[in-house]
Amino acid sequence: MAAAGAAVCPSPTVFLLMVNGQIESAQFPGFDDLYCKYCFVYGYDWVPTAGLEEGISQITSKNRNIQQDLVWNFPIDITFKSTNPFGWPQIVISVYGPDVFGNDVVRGYGAVHVPFTPGRHKRTIPMFVPESTSKLQKFTSWFTGRHPEFTDPKVIAQGEGREVTRVRSQGFVTVSFNVVTKDMKKLGYDVLPLSTPNPSLTSIT
Repeated sequence: MAAAGAAVCPSPTVFLLMVNGQIESAQFPGFDDLYCKYCFVYGYDWVPTAGLEEGISQITSKNRNIQQDLVWNFPIDITFKSTNPFGWPQIVISVYGPDVFGNDVVRGYGAVHVPFTPGRHKRTIPMFVPESTSKLQKFTSWFTGRHPEFTDPKVIAQGEGREVTRVRSQGFVTVSFNVVTKDMKKLGYDVLPLSTPNPSLTSIT
């Protein structure tokens, strides 16, 4: 029996997901001087409480290594709170660069879920671009310098309308994540991995 007047800690009603890391690098054969944008897409029960939901990197040129990587090392850092895992956050990345006329055009879209388990993770995201549906549209796009692109890149993390878009694979982007969760087990959700590669990054219960 608790002593009279002793403070009682209330049970948590939300859990926290803390994410930081980097958009490390990309491989886009045939393209150079690229930059990227990122944003997060998440469900209705999720609320950002700290950090940035979106950002834009510096322009980078190819390395002189064999892979000719484009290195950004652009930081990401955000904290969410939620009442359930439905709508787990995704990061959407868009890459842009100049065409032959010097216009900035999209070079790739891609998305991946934030890893579900605490710890350090690395993901390589296949990128794609929308394609014109006819030869006439392709010629018009090339001639005018107006290439097909999404009005809102967040659409690629959603199911609606994607099946009617013709796309072509183009490039890869590598992202590293450091993930920490808090109070998920107290709400009945267990996301601990079988073995945590870095014991300093774990679920805070």
